[in-house]
Amino acid sequence: MTQVHRTLEMSSSEPSDSKPSVEVGENGVCVDLIEHPQEINARETASPTNVNGPERARKVYAVSVRWEREQLERARQSSDPHHGPVRSKQPMLTFTIEDFHRYFCCCARRVGTMFFLLEKRDGTPIVVAGPCWPFCTFVTVPLIVVLSGLVGYLVVLNPESGLPSWFAVIYFSIIAIVLIVLFFVSCRDPGLLERVTDEEAADNGWFWNEQVGSYRPAGAMYCRECQALIYDFDHLCPWTGTAIGKGNMKAFKTFVVSVNVLCYLSIGLVVYLVLTQIT
Repeated sequence: MTQVHRTLEMSSSEPSDSKPSVEVGENGVCVDLIEHPQEINARETASPTNVNGPERARKVYAVSVRWEREQLERARQSSDPHHGPVRSKQPMLTFTIEDFHRYFCCCARRVGTMFFLLEKRDGTPIVVAGPCWPFCTFVTVPLIVVLSGLVGYLVVLNPESGLPSWFAVIYFSIIAIVLIVLFFVSCRDPGLLERVTDEEAADNGWFWNEQVGSYRPAGAMYCRECQALIYDFDHLCPWTGTAIGKGNMKAFKTFVVSVNVLCYLSIGLVVYLVLTQIT
């Protein structure tokens, strides 16, 4: 108990704005406190220095507080040898979408359920994958490529169809446009917001969001699937694999228009081939 009292005296001599790292339990045992997400952000945003001068602070995004605590607890269990075995240890295969995240996005930085495949030095994402990227990769893209490829081979490139050669350039160009626009929708930042804990934000009309521990503007909403705050959040589109917000809304509208043009054009070509074969 003498050692415990000394620990408490030393902690009480520290400034009042610093939180102690231990507390005394009912049995007089010192128990580690779980850090608050704001403490994690303060540590992450601390700007290091290098030989070229100070770096910009790394951006901290408004993600689920619960998710952050789970990640922190897992990191503590795996790094602390006195903590005991890791209870949250998972099998090699869980037969869920987490298997895709674990093995295909192992080198990406995870922010909620978003994966930063390529980012700037300050943490701004350049190429990002959403929570439903496996559906987009293994369902949406094959449907576009296989079905339109069959139509192009059996109808557009068929000499018996009677179509001019320049029509193939137009048709395959539309396919390329659809795939490029799909990439800009699914691999672009949908509008992730940084965490704001300054109370002055409330004076500017921002609202407190308890799920992410941050203030948010009026147009921002929390996405449960992304576990993050997204500006002008509209919906989660599994076909594109990500959320639709301010950052990719224009690309999403372009994708909807172009994929409908490709769909109806392909159907029209199939009907044209059938009618020509009948007559």
